[in-house]
Amino acid sequence: MSSLSDVAWPLRTERLEIRPCTIDDLDAVWAFRRLPEVNRWLGRAPATREAFGETYSDPARLAMTLVIVHPDADDGRPAIIGDLMVKQGDGWAQAEVAEQAAGTEAELGWVLAPAFAGRGLAAEAVGAVIDLCFGSLGLRRVHAGCFAANEPSWRLMERLGMRREEYSRGTALHRSGEWMDGMNYGLLAEEWSGRR
Repeated sequence: MSSLSDVAWPLRTERLEIRPCTIDDLDAVWAFRRLPEVNRWLGRAPATREAFGETYSDPARLAMTLVIVHPDADDGRPAIIGDLMVKQGDGWAQAEVAEQAAGTEAELGWVLAPAFAGRGLAAEAVGAVIDLCFGSLGLRRVHAGCFAANEPSWRLMERLGMRREEYSRGTALHRSGEWMDGMNYGLLAEEWSGRR
């Protein structure tokens, strides 16, 4: 299996460029991640730019974070409009065959600046990352989860052909103190190749 560090960057789609996040990108990422309508659904939402920097400048975190660049988002200039997580990991396996399951899947996550929502840009970016996972990275499965109340996120997963694998009741504690329902989706490489 390959890793993100082996990929020839950037990835280009019809309207976007996707590349690894750097420390120099963190101000641009913070600009949309700090927005209440965005961070209400994030697993981690540091309250200050300093706390955000401490978390996201960690080399392990940067290694699995990609940025979405729109070539003319800022008055005709390129701008970071979102970020993606590709967290490679092992598939579940019985002990005798665990080595064969090492590094065969990835958890995906994404954030898009609200100003760019509703244009199909998130689907374009996540679709490109799924292509990457099943193509150059050689993975067999990707999965993602969200709060059930985060309708744009699960609708995106369904638009991309991901299969709902779990709907759990009251299993996800939100920072508001409310126990919320959760949803998990998955997709196998053979399902994607048949779709694309």
